[in-house]
Amino acid sequence: MDKLKSVLSGEESRREDRNILQSVNEASTLGWGTRMKGFIACFVVGAACTVLGVCMLFLPRIGLTLFIVFYTFGNICALCSTMFLMGPMKQLKRMCDKTRALATTIMLTCLVLTLCAAFWWKNFGLALLFCILQILSFCWYSLSYIPFVREAIMKAVALCIK
Repeated sequence: MDKLKSVLSGEESRREDRNILQSVNEASTLGWGTRMKGFIACFVVGAACTVLGVCMLFLPRIGLTLFIVFYTFGNICALCSTMFLMGPMKQLKRMCDKTRALATTIMLTCLVLTLCAAFWWKNFGLALLFCILQILSFCWYSLSYIPFVREAIMKAVALCIK
């Protein structure tokens, strides 16, 4: 009976027009309480990794490598934590929005380049530079979610330069 109602009401044709990503997104919806728990857990893990990374910085020899790994993993966890609040598809769409596309690209590039500089190229000075750029780009990306803040910062910087 439900199938007949959906065909007669036109819902069946709308279901066929959906793509695979929309079907997966609808099938994987979480309740609000579960979303909050996932957000808090992922954010706490990210913050703990970041703090642990800073603490590891003072270890001799391997401290810098551990700092880079924990700090980068902490940023990735913090970024993924917001996917619990909005859902992965909405988060990815917002990350690629025209106001955030450049900040997202720079942030993700810095995450990858930090790890490449530490492990592949074994250039820790470059890894620290990318880590600093990672911090700045993550802040700039985060500020893009607050209306008019980035424009206000740009105007303040322009006034300071004059």
